[in-house]
Amino acid sequence: MPVPPSAPHTPHHQHPDPRRWWALCVLGLAQLMILLDSTIVNVALPSMQTELGMADGDRPWVVTSYTVAFGGLLLLAGRIADHAGRKRVFTWGLVGFAVASAAAGAAPTPQALFAARAVQGAFAALLAASALALVATTFTDPRERRKAIAVFGALGGAGASLGVVLGGLLTQWFGWRWCLLVNVPIALLALLGTGWTPPDRAQRLTGRIDIAGAVLGCGGLTAVVYACSRAEARAWTSPGMLGVLLAGAALLTAFAWWQTRAAAPLLPPRLMRDRRRVASLLAGGALMAGQLSVSLYLTYYLQTVLDWSALASGLGFLPISLVTTTTATQLGTRLLPRLGPRVMMTAGLCISACGLFQLTLLDPDSTYAANVLPALITFSVGMGGSFLAIMTGATSDVPAQDSGIASATVNSAQQMGGSVGSAVFNTVAASAATAFHGSRRAATLHGFTSAIWIPLVLLLLAAVATATLAGRRSTRIYACANTSPSNPGEFRKAQRSAHHGA
Repeated sequence: MPVPPSAPHTPHHQHPDPRRWWALCVLGLAQLMILLDSTIVNVALPSMQTELGMADGDRPWVVTSYTVAFGGLLLLAGRIADHAGRKRVFTWGLVGFAVASAAAGAAPTPQALFAARAVQGAFAALLAASALALVATTFTDPRERRKAIAVFGALGGAGASLGVVLGGLLTQWFGWRWCLLVNVPIALLALLGTGWTPPDRAQRLTGRIDIAGAVLGCGGLTAVVYACSRAEARAWTSPGMLGVLLAGAALLTAFAWWQTRAAAPLLPPRLMRDRRRVASLLAGGALMAGQLSVSLYLTYYLQTVLDWSALASGLGFLPISLVTTTTATQLGTRLLPRLGPRVMMTAGLCISACGLFQLTLLDPDSTYAANVLPALITFSVGMGGSFLAIMTGATSDVPAQDSGIASATVNSAQQMGGSVGSAVFNTVAASAATAFHGSRRAATLHGFTSAIWIPLVLLLLAAVATATLAGRRSTRIYACANTSPSNPGEFRKAQRSAHHGA
């Protein structure tokens, strides 16, 4: 029988704060805003380019500047949250994100827009790392925690899909600047709501942040995310791209080596000794690669093959949000305690892969209702069923003072998986479409049906990894993780007990 996921160490006498569900609303609103901003500008890119006089080669920087700063700074943001306090960093993130969004919406030049988007990404990293950590430390009851994580993650997924719809509406009715300015009232509303959330009583880390680890880890992540973001415009084999990728790999290798020797590592190696957590991170990266690939596929298929408008195409994404949310909150929360993370992750990844396989069968005569919608439902059921297990497996049994870095690690794995997966997907789709002899519609469809095999295989490989790795936690990890190092006597006692029990 699987070991139930547990919350970070909390004294038994401490009663749950009645304001914890209000806190979930505020945290979920911030999560929705972060992922909303990652997709809302896509529809508005042509309008931005026209008004600001942006060159074709510079246009991708509207997205790249945000994703590079967001993905590259996540690990550092997580450790800052552990040192300064999760709620305080969350508040900083909201203020900074609102100011950066206002600056981006009022940008007079492309360079000003790129700079503001990079600042948005930096504060989004603070928000993402601290928000998930606050969910983990606020909800200490395993049953409530599963439900909270399901709602939190579902809101984030809804934000990514809602961004396409809202981006089309705002661009069409009010102009592209409102795709950025809309974040200001959302952030201010969340900031106002923090006044009624429970205080952050979870233990903080003391001492200095691992600066060397931050430079190596954030530098490596930034290089890899940048290379993947620019791979579509430049060939993978070009000297510039290969150089950046190799530099990123070298920095990440040095980061892993340094973490085993640093006195206070940025990413404590003990967190990565848990096989279930490693499996959850791999599954999270593969699932994000699949989700972004489906978004790219669906955007081009609906607009190029079916000739739908941008607004209609955005509405075509809604079933993904609805099915994923329903599956996670209604089915996932009930099945996870019975089946355990390994079964839920493995089954969910396989079901999502089946949905991608259905997309490979589309042809120019396929219809949305008969062919596209069933594939989206299948993919979304798998995503909703697996992501709760992924988030639970990655954040459970973590000491409270490590909750920020654990949450940042989950986000980093997803960001890396999404960046690499979508870049490879785009490259393969473009190459297959170019080599195909036929109409533009047929070539576009051929390119995407060929490329969708990439995330499909990634999902199946991740399913093998979860089935192999995500078994029962070792007694040593489980016992020690639920004992706070702030109580050295209890910690050493738990270590001795776990050692003899193992």
